Amino acid sequence: MLFGRKKKDRKQPDDTAAQDAAGAASAPAGQQQPDAGDKPKKSSGGLFARLAKTREALTSGVVGLFGGGRKVDDALFDALEDELLMADVGVDATTHLVDALRTGARKEKIEDAAGLLELLRKEMIAILNDTTNRMTEPSPGQPRVTLMVGVNGVGKTTTTAKLAAAAKSNGQQVMLAAADTFRAAAIEQLQEWGQRLDIPVVAQSHGSDAAAVAFDALSAAKARSMDALIIDTAGRQHTHDDLMEQLGKIDRVLKRNDPDTPHETLITLDAGNGQNVLVQIEQFSTQAPITGVVVSKLDGTAKGGVVFAIARKFGLPIRYIGVGEGVDDLRPFDVEAFVDALLPGADELGDDSA
Repeated sequence: MLFGRKKKDRKQPDDTAAQDAAGAASAPAGQQQPDAGDKPKKSSGGLFARLAKTREALTSGVVGLFGGGRKVDDALFDALEDELLMADVGVDATTHLVDALRTGARKEKIEDAAGLLELLRKEMIAILNDTTNRMTEPSPGQPRVTLMVGVNGVGKTTTTAKLAAAAKSNGQQVMLAAADTFRAAAIEQLQEWGQRLDIPVVAQSHGSDAAAVAFDALSAAKARSMDALIIDTAGRQHTHDDLMEQLGKIDRVLKRNDPDTPHETLITLDAGNGQNVLVQIEQFSTQAPITGVVVSKLDGTAKGGVVFAIARKFGLPIRYIGVGEGVDDLRPFDVEAFVDALLPGADELGDDSA
C-alpha cells in the first residue's frame, strides 16, 4: 500500500529520463485543483463529523429500533432490514447482517434490542474485513505501480494526486503519469498538481497513445529509482467499449515492460452514486483486474453504506476513503473506526437501554 512503504536508498536520479511537471496550468471548470497558495489545503475535523450524512441516515432509525428497552422480535428485524436498505447497504449485505443478528440473538439469548447493537457492530466489521488482498509487491529496487481507473466525475485525478502527496509525505520518491490523453484539461490538471506537490509528471500531448505514456512513465520511474508510480487514466464511462478497451491495452503494455505490473489497480467510486457503483466495478474488472477501491465524496452523501455492498459482493478491500477537499482528506480505510463513526453509542439509545 502506498502509505506504508518507506523511502529507500538510491543513486542520484537521471533528470533526462522523465518529463518533470510543466508550468502552472489551470484545471478545468468543475474540477478540484490545488489552492493558489504555496501548499495544498489541509483537512480539518474527525471521521465522525465527516460521515455525518451517512451516520444520520443510519442512526436516526437505529436509535429508535434499539433504544427504549424494545424487545427482540420479527418486527424489529424487519424494521432493521428497512433501515439498512435505506442507508444503501444493499440487499445482499443487508440480508447477511439481519440473518446473522437473528442467529446471534437466538444463540446468545439476547432479549433486549440494545443488546443487538454490539452484535451489529461486530457483523459490520466482519463484512468489511472479509476481503481478499489482491495487490502484489514489486521486486526489490523496483517502483510500485498503481493504475487508477474510474468513470467521469468521481474525483479520480484528484484522488491520484492525493495518493501521491501521501506517499511523498511518507518519505517515498513518487512519479505521476498523465495517461488521460483523451482530455487536454486532464493532463493540465495533473501537471498543476505535480507542480504544487513538487512531484514529477510524465505527460505527452493531447490525443497521444495512453498506453505509450504509461510505458514511458514506467521506464522513467525505473531509471530514476522511484519508489512509486501512479498512473491516471481517462475518466471513461463503463459502457463505452472503445475507451474500456484502451484501458485493457494500458494494462497489457505495462506488463510488457514489467510482467508484475501494475501491482495495484484502484477504482475510484463516488459514494453518492450508491448501488450503481457495483456495475462500474463489474465492467472495469473485465479490462483491468481491480485490486482495491477508493470511495470518494463520503462526506457529502447519505449513501456511505454502499461500502458494505462492495465488500460483500466483490470481496474487494476498501483501501482509502475521501472525506473532504483537503489533500489530507484522503484517508487509509480503518474498518473499526468507520463502523464506530456510523453506529450510535450506548449513550444515544436512551436511559432505558443503559
